[in-house]
Amino acid sequence: MRIGIVCYPTYGGSGALATDLGTHLAARGHCVHIISYEMPFRLTRGMGDRVFFHEVPMTDYPVMTHPYYSLNLAVKIGQVTEEADLDILHVHYAVPHAVSAHLAQEMLAPRSLPIVTTLHGTDITLVGTAPAYQPIVRFSIDQSDAVTAVSHWLRDQTIEHFAPQREIRVIHNFIDTERFQPRRADGEARRRLARDDERIVMHISNFRPVKRLVDVMEIFVRIARQMPSRLILIGDGPDREVAATVARCNGIADRVVFLGKQSEIESLLPLADLFLFPSDHESFGLAPAEAMACEVPVVASDSGGLPEVIDHRETGFLAPVGAVEEMAEMALRVLGDADLAQRMGRAARRAIHGRFSPEMILPHYLDLYREIITAAGRVFEEKCEVSSH
Repeated sequence: MRIGIVCYPTYGGSGALATDLGTHLAARGHCVHIISYEMPFRLTRGMGDRVFFHEVPMTDYPVMTHPYYSLNLAVKIGQVTEEADLDILHVHYAVPHAVSAHLAQEMLAPRSLPIVTTLHGTDITLVGTAPAYQPIVRFSIDQSDAVTAVSHWLRDQTIEHFAPQREIRVIHNFIDTERFQPRRADGEARRRLARDDERIVMHISNFRPVKRLVDVMEIFVRIARQMPSRLILIGDGPDREVAATVARCNGIADRVVFLGKQSEIESLLPLADLFLFPSDHESFGLAPAEAMACEVPVVASDSGGLPEVIDHRETGFLAPVGAVEEMAEMALRVLGDADLAQRMGRAARRAIHGRFSPEMILPHYLDLYREIITAAGRVFEEKCEVSSH
């Protein structure tokens, strides 16, 4: 198949899934054309001879006060569709990507371009629930040929807020368990982050308020009082300075390391003894799932799609949102019991491999692609020849 994928290039679950999906589909013989306004952060290491990147121009016009990304994207989708003879377009986020895809679809008529829209959460829980955006989000969902959500929780949220006419299928995110795996023998790498006697607690996010970075700090304050430990924060965003202030006020600034954005977190996650993720809500929870694949126990909030990923007391611990004391107690229990941490970590990796590996998830996308391409009356080949593009 010749598959177009539209995504944001920035750090986050949707960009990670979209680019990983593209590279795995290419490895199975499909030609993948990724469309974005800059190179996605995970694509640079996954480019192969069946993965093509198409940049959307971000042009300003004198009479327009903002760059018209949605219009530029629609034009680029149309160009790539005709040049690469796409069989299907898979867009990540309803707004604006599904809207731009629909516009491209109209411009390409009578040529068919089946569209799959994957909802990742922010388009529904943040953008989508703003009253002004509700009509356009509902329209983009209903105009798609197929719609997927990355968790049952997100599907239910979408139905509750938008009552769409289009069926929403749940296809969970997947985790590359070959890339994310335990590598605990690398003592030198670990010593670059912490002393030998310190436990490493890790958190990865975009540091937005929904991630509750202050809660991460408050939990770690309680951990640091009980045992030698180091908090490794990966990412960046608006709450960084607030977190740094909390660390200084509690006298633990020397035990908190801000690593900023990192493109190869698979080399860092296995070094952690515990992964903290007390988010307000997550549609899926890609970062904790990747930690679990590395056999790292997780303490997270019992909200959103996280309970679909983490089995309480089996593969991690869940507590109510904002329950800092309870999460700290859970974290100390894991960090203070090596046998428990090992059992929980191994159970976590087994669960991720058995439920969310590429081998488990990719067939669902491929079956969906075949279904809607056939329904659109297009004839397609299972494999594509690179020389024909």
